[in-house]
Amino acid sequence: MPLPSNPADQPPASPGAGATVDQWLTYLEAIHPTEIDLGLDRVLVVLRRLFRRKPSARIITVAGTNGKGSAVATVEALLRAAGRRTGAYTSPHLQRYNERVRLNGEDISDDALVSAFEAVEEARGKVSLTYFEFGTLAAFVAFADAGLDDWVLEVGLGGRLDAVNVLDADFAILTSVDIDHVAFLGDNREVIGFEKAGVLRPGIPSVYADSDPPRSVLQQVTAQKVELALLGRDYELVTEQQKGDDAPAVELRHKGQAIRLPAGPLPIKSVAAAVVAIRELEPNLPVPVIEQVLSGLSVPGRFERVGSAPDIFLDVGHNPHAAGWLSGQLSQLKSPGRRVHGVYGALADKDVAGVGRAMVDVVDAWYLAGLKVPRGLSGQDLQARLADSGIQATAFESVREALVSALAVADPNDLVVVFGSFFTVAEGREILLAGKVAGS
Repeated sequence: MPLPSNPADQPPASPGAGATVDQWLTYLEAIHPTEIDLGLDRVLVVLRRLFRRKPSARIITVAGTNGKGSAVATVEALLRAAGRRTGAYTSPHLQRYNERVRLNGEDISDDALVSAFEAVEEARGKVSLTYFEFGTLAAFVAFADAGLDDWVLEVGLGGRLDAVNVLDADFAILTSVDIDHVAFLGDNREVIGFEKAGVLRPGIPSVYADSDPPRSVLQQVTAQKVELALLGRDYELVTEQQKGDDAPAVELRHKGQAIRLPAGPLPIKSVAAAVVAIRELEPNLPVPVIEQVLSGLSVPGRFERVGSAPDIFLDVGHNPHAAGWLSGQLSQLKSPGRRVHGVYGALADKDVAGVGRAMVDVVDAWYLAGLKVPRGLSGQDLQARLADSGIQATAFESVREALVSALAVADPNDLVVVFGSFFTVAEGREILLAGKVAGS
């Protein structure tokens, strides 16, 4: 897409030597006319300037509507347990951009990130890149500079036309296909499935983390002769209540072996798919090592427990499918007399009513937080949308006000969950971890 023709909208000057990460990010936000501009043409041009050939590292690409971050974290941790040097690229971030680019399990340093930004800026010339495209290429540069063995890449939006897909995957994980980002991906699972399956490549191994893939996914699998492992056909999840356990045990049964999976806090299907992937990528990794790694695995913002008396959880479930999973997790923790207080904030293009329907049976009191970000809904807008679903809720100007109100009402035995948009969870997390809840 060409730059705006209006002379008043000329692109900003590139940050000079010594620029900070924040200065670079401000620049990245301003150099392309739109925030989202799906397509691989621009990225391919710059990629070929940066890399004369495909990187020698193994490329593991993770696509799906929900559960991608959990799958990436699982694959990353298990690869490292196998002695591999890993890079992981995820989005969006919660507190710092550096969270998006991990080198051997650690967030990238400011110096390494700025160096990667500089390399992309020099290579792109006059090619206009979106914020996400620029950052994706910078992650590739950082991984190459670090000489890593495996690159674990989370698709940002869709799959087929996402910047991550500019690199051919050596292994692909599809976590789920459900309705989200309708304006870009379509309004039904078949169309969305076609977009997600765009990360597949001829003959590569892959795994689908559910038992009901859309026909469009299976058609791509057949057409490209992809080696697909499918839940319910090629591996199973079996739930058994073990004596003395608070939560039922879940066993992954795959290739004649049983692997015990933790009850939480990550989506069990995403974790299982990641384990199946690892057993293909690193077949000699012992089962006891896999189980040990999984027992301590967590992801910030994914059913993350950050407080007690009352218990406080954070979750980035922002569509009905993700909210349904969150509702199930909370239901396991509810008991007579224990109320759930939900602090919820969302963007305007999300299915707020669908999220409400998924959560209505588990949330006893709703505190709706306005988001002062692009596309953010006010508390009053959220209140109106949820009222159509019969949900009575109180609207607040900000996440802070909603959270303070919820904590003021909640009994020590209750549950408080901050959920919805990444912006909601990021703000709530910052407030809670900094101990800045008291007062408004």
